[in-house]
Formats: sequence, C-alpha cells, structure tokens
Amino acid sequence: MSLNSFFVKRKFIHIGVAVLVCLAAGFLGSVATQTSVGTWYPTINKPSFNPPNWIFAPVWTTLYIMMGVAAGLVWNKGFHHKWVKTAMYHFAFQLLLNVSWSLVFFGLKEIFGALLIIIGLFVLLLFTFKWFKVVKPVAAYLLIPYILWVGFATMLNFSIWQLN
Repeated sequence: MSLNSFFVKRKFIHIGVAVLVCLAAGFLGSVATQTSVGTWYPTINKPSFNPPNWIFAPVWTTLYIMMGVAAGLVWNKGFHHKWVKTAMYHFAFQLLLNVSWSLVFFGLKEIFGALLIIIGLFVLLLFTFKWFKVVKPVAAYLLIPYILWVGFATMLNFSIWQLN
C-alpha cells in the first residue's frame, strides 16, 4: 500500500466514523421525538411557518451526514494539532446540545428549556464554524445548511414558546 492510498483510506475512515456518530446522535434525538410527535406535539400551538412533520426526518438526515463529513475532514487533519482539537471539542459539545434539545423539547415537553438549549447550540455552532474554517474551510462550508436550519429552528422554538 502506498503512502498516498493510506492517507486516502484514513480520510474515508475518519469521515465514515464521524458520519456514523452524527447519525447515532440523530437517532437518539429521534427516540425522544417519536414519543411526543404523535401525542403532545400536535396539541400545542405552532406558528404559520411551522413546516409539515414529514420534512424533518429527511432534512435532519441530510444535515447529520453533512456534519459528519465536515467533522471527518477536520479530524483527518490530525487530532494532535491544537486547532483540530479545539474544533472537534466545539463540534462534540454542539452535537451534545443538539441531542439535548430533542430530549428537553419532545421528551420533557419543556419549550422554554429547549429554547435556552437551542440558543446555546446556535452560538456554539458559530464557534464550531469558525474553528472548522481555520482547520479545513470546506468543512466549515458544509456546516452552513446546518447553521441556517438551527437558526430557523431557533425562531420556530421561540414562536412556539410565545404561543404556548
């Protein structure tokens, strides 16, 4: 095996593992979501711009895959590097907040608590973007749809809190 093929293989392993981690996080969040999406969620007031329920699964699946690819590209730069560690720590913490939001909003049915979490998620996501851009700009750009969706979700969460 040539040195070049070793590095290519390593990159795909990093991306694959990161995608699986992100999809697993999404799965954990979906477990909490499924407990309420057919019972509690339809009973609360939602704003006119609330998307139909069927849109969330394909959007989130796509976003988790893009997040995983981005994280894998950053990780592949070498975890020994201080900037890579900083970027990946930010990524891990924002992923934890991502899962926490679903648990609090759908699992605990705490709309305001979820709003606080998603605001923290959005801020941390901006820092993650900054550090990903330092390490691997294309990885940062892969986070832009996620940033936009979380911004939209923050407005949606705020509106639901106001209406309920």
